[in-house]
Amino acid sequence: MDLITRVSQHFRDSAQTKLDAIEVLASPIAQAIEAMVDCLLNNGKILACGNGGSAADAQHFAAELVGRFEVERHELAAIALTTDSSILSAVANDYGYQMVFAKQVRALGQAGDVLVAISTSGNSPSVVEAINAAQENDLRVVALTGRGGGEIAGLLRESDVHICVPADRTSRIQETHLLAIHCLCDGIDCLLMGVEE
Repeated sequence: MDLITRVSQHFRDSAQTKLDAIEVLASPIAQAIEAMVDCLLNNGKILACGNGGSAADAQHFAAELVGRFEVERHELAAIALTTDSSILSAVANDYGYQMVFAKQVRALGQAGDVLVAISTSGNSPSVVEAINAAQENDLRVVALTGRGGGEIAGLLRESDVHICVPADRTSRIQETHLLAIHCLCDGIDCLLMGVEE
């Protein structure tokens, strides 16, 4: 296969994955938007975590909320738990890497906050532990996964929201997670602007 054909196929596959996901993801994304807006309107905050590309997605999401997405508005309370190298390395060294997000959730999370837990496989031990910590402290969980949701799918409560991309390939799941994050940002802005008007 020549490179142009190979690149073109990536575009087609990415577009098809997103099209296939519309019916599955539109409702949970809308539920997540409502949960996050409710949290923010009640002086809560959004915590986000993930590993690797999912860490980048967590940081991207927090940046869009604290800064802005597409419209000017006041700052929104969001923290990416993936960014403090001193906390991450200290906790990993002393407790094991699986606890790097859970310890932060216990320290920073309060009842009514939302944890955005991102794992393409649904099996990341550090994200699983973060969800356990969130549930112990009465945070609502919005999980972004793929591949059927893995272990995370079995952890979620009825009040939590599962945005599970119907795909198995990591790159396609990550691309769809990014679209879901942009939908979340847009929906949050839309509902908040309606409240402020």
